[in-house]
This record gives sequence, C-alpha cells and structure tokens, in this order.
Amino acid sequence: MATVHLRIGDLVWGKLGRYPPWPGKIVSPPKDLKKPSGKKCFFVKFFGTEDHAWIKVEQLKPYHPHKEDMIKINKGKRFQQAVDAVEEFLKKSRGREQASHNSAEENSKSGSDDKTKSSSTQARGRKNSTSTLKSPQAGESDDLSPRKRGRPPKDEKELSDPEPSTVQRMMSGTVSSFKWQSNPGSSLEPISKRLKIFEEDTGSTSIQAADSTAVNGSITPTDKRIGFLGLGLMGSGIVANLLKMGHIVMVWNRTAEKLGSLQCDSFIQEGARLGRTPAEVVSMCDVTFSCVSDPEAAKDLVLGPSGVLQGIRPGKCYVEMSTVDPDTVTELSQVITSRGGRFLEAPVSGSQQLSNDGMLVILAAGDRSLYEDCSSCFQAMGKTSFFLGEVGNAAKMMLILNMVHGSFMATIAEGLTLAQVTGQSQMTFLDILSQGQMASTFLDQKCQNVLQGNFKPDYYLKHIQKDLRLAIAMGDSVNHPTPMAAAANEVYKRAKALDQSDNDMSAVYRAYIH
Repeated sequence: MATVHLRIGDLVWGKLGRYPPWPGKIVSPPKDLKKPSGKKCFFVKFFGTEDHAWIKVEQLKPYHPHKEDMIKINKGKRFQQAVDAVEEFLKKSRGREQASHNSAEENSKSGSDDKTKSSSTQARGRKNSTSTLKSPQAGESDDLSPRKRGRPPKDEKELSDPEPSTVQRMMSGTVSSFKWQSNPGSSLEPISKRLKIFEEDTGSTSIQAADSTAVNGSITPTDKRIGFLGLGLMGSGIVANLLKMGHIVMVWNRTAEKLGSLQCDSFIQEGARLGRTPAEVVSMCDVTFSCVSDPEAAKDLVLGPSGVLQGIRPGKCYVEMSTVDPDTVTELSQVITSRGGRFLEAPVSGSQQLSNDGMLVILAAGDRSLYEDCSSCFQAMGKTSFFLGEVGNAAKMMLILNMVHGSFMATIAEGLTLAQVTGQSQMTFLDILSQGQMASTFLDQKCQNVLQGNFKPDYYLKHIQKDLRLAIAMGDSVNHPTPMAAAANEVYKRAKALDQSDNDMSAVYRAYIH
C-alpha cells in the first residue's frame, strides 16, 4: 500500500483511542504546546467540536478517499453534523477559490498592456485560493500563518460547531470494520479551551478528558456485573442511568426504608437485583460503586459488619464515589488492595438534577486500568470524567471544588439579604447578575430557590458544610490559609442550627434572616 503523505491544511479522519474515526483538519499547534515524543504525529482540529489532539500518523487517513466508508459505518447524529461541517467548510473554500480565480481573470483582461504585472497578480491569486488546504509541512517556517500573529486562522474558526462539546462525547461507540493500527496506552492527549493538560515528564499530575456521555444514547454497556451501594440524592440518579443504558446492576442501601421505597421498586422493575448486605453485593459483582454521605459512612460501609471488605477477594473492584477527605480514601484504598482488590476513587461534582440527567463530572484517581474498565458506567452517569493520578488527588480536587461552590452560595445569600435590607429589589439583583460575567445555571437556580422559598434538596446543606469543614482541615494540614471558606463554614453551621441541614444548600440564606 502506497504511503500517504500528509501536511498542515489537509482534511483527515483521525482515530482517537477506541473511538470511531472523526473528521478533522491538520493545523499548526499553539506555540506553547509540546509535541509528544516518539512516533510522528500531527495536531488535528476536529470538526463539530472545540477539541484538538495530537494524532499519530498511523491513526490518520485522508478525508476524501475514505469518506464513503466512514459514513457507512457511523450513523450517529453528531457524526453527521461533523460531516456537514466539513462540507460547509469545503463549500466556503471553493467559493473563495472561485472568487479569487474570477478576480485573476479580470485582471488579466484589463491588464494586457502590462502582462508582467498581471501574471504576478494571477500567481498571488492562485496562491491565496489554495492556502486554505495547503500550508508548509509540520516543522517548516510559516511566517504568514495567522497563529504567528497571536490569533487562530480564520478558516480554523469556521470549523467550530455552534454547540461545542468534547471529542469523546461526539465519538461514543466503536467502529470495528475500519482497520487502524491498535494503540494500547495511547499517548494522545485531547485538549480543549476548558482543560489544561500537564505532561507527565514535567512532574505535574497528568489530566486527561475521558469518555463523555453519549447524548444520542449510543453507549455499549460493559458485560461486567455492577454493584451500587447508596441510593441517596446522587446514587439514585446514577443507578437509574446505569440501568437505562443496559448495565447489569445489583443495589443496596444502608437506610432500610429506601430499600422498600417506590424508587427502589422501580429499579427492580428495570432489572436491578437487590443485595442483602454490602459484602453480598461485592461478592456477586465484578465492579462495585459506593456513594454515601461522609467519611464515617464510607469507612463503616467497608470495615463494618457484613461490609465491603468481607466480600473482597483478588480481582474484585471497588469504586468510592463519596466525597471524603484524602486520608479516608487512602485508608480505604490500602485495605481493599491488601485483600487483592482493585481500587478507584471517583467522587462526582454535580447535584441531584445533574445526576438524574446523567450530566455529572467524575473525578477519578487510583487504578488506571479500573478507570478504563468503568468507561461505559462513567458515560452513562456523567458528561465528562477526569483521571487525576494517584489515590487522594480526586478527593483533594473535589473538596476544593465544593469549597468554592459553598463559599459562592454563601456570598450569593449575603448579597440577596443585603439587597433586601437596603431597599433594593432582589429580583433586579438577580437579573443584573444574570446579565453579567457571573451568569450561570447554578446562580439562577439557587437564587430562584431563595426567591420562591423552595429549598427542596438538590444538594444537602449538611453535605456542603461537611465539605467546607474537610477543605479547611486539608488547608490546615499543609499550612494554607482558607479564611473565605472558614467564614462561609460558620454561616452554614448557623443554618444547621436553624434546622436547615436536610434542605438544599441554598437554605443558607435563612442564616442571614434569623
């Protein structure tokens, strides 16, 4: 088979890990982005997304010769949108080429008395007409590239889809009929405007975006038996989505009333099995997830009577999704692995609504191969997952995130009450915030909770206070001050004293009006 030579500007099909080929364009990488060592690769911008990735040459195919084959083996809506974006890009390129060609012809006709000047103009026109698809080879000088002037080339901007999402979200599923070289332990590192990736050789934690929710439902569930311990606000939504996507699930909950609830009954009707104890669930399942309220509950679940540890034997997998402190998760990892089990921490960022919608953000750390084995589960429950390295890193990151969320909510409540006591409209205050840089779904939902006096829990106030307490302790352990979190923590403690523990975190507002 003849070798295919690729260059910057070429349209290609890029194969990222185990995901199906996706249309893209070879572009110049940002100056500060280090090229991976090893085999030759190109920097590709994918159509229909905001993502780029370094793709090895053997994982690239020219766009046009393989277009029909690719369309036959991938029928997803997102995939078709990406192909449409390619065609629109080509249409615009042909339009510019034709316009430039017509301009060259006019110059030729009007400049017959100055052939030399006309020829030069035509040459420049032809050069401009093809510059979209032909540029210097990777590594060659490109002094005229718009990237040299500090902004993306115009034609690269045109690749973006109005609804950006991660490459993995677009590429859910597999394609087996197209033969690409296998790429175990891929070194490809997708990047986006929202994610900074640190290379392992710098000594920093390596962070990689992972499988994202397949919004068109095209998830191939793992054939592993899944256990789930904890059917609270977050756990119930997670289990519902695991079942919806075809996973085999056994459930257990430490609160007996929930085991007999209508919700649990609905899980059983959807195919879930009911476990009698954590030990039974672990012994019957290949991978067991847990999601409980705090460090004490997490440790009791593993170490207590008929607990997880009694069901662990070599090869059994345990995934801790509770938000706990780094010391707790490290202890759990040690006892699980001491019995020959595999351990992954994977706390989730989100709320009950996001859990129900399968739009959580999963932060994982620990056993990398177990993280990959959980791929279809993470796709079912979340929109994005991150692998953060060694055990403890995910717990640290989650506490930092929730520290910010909790402090922000307390500040919003403080602003709403100050607006009220100074005679300002709280609704106008919200409208102004919603039109500025702080606008977010979180802001809108929590302010609406306050204005409507509806504090039905989406994320328990007692849990965000627990997270603030743990974050402050983590700061103390490394001699880092956390005065903002400490102040917010006191407000939440007052709200708890006012019997708001089991209400939504937005009920912290009541700490300011009593």
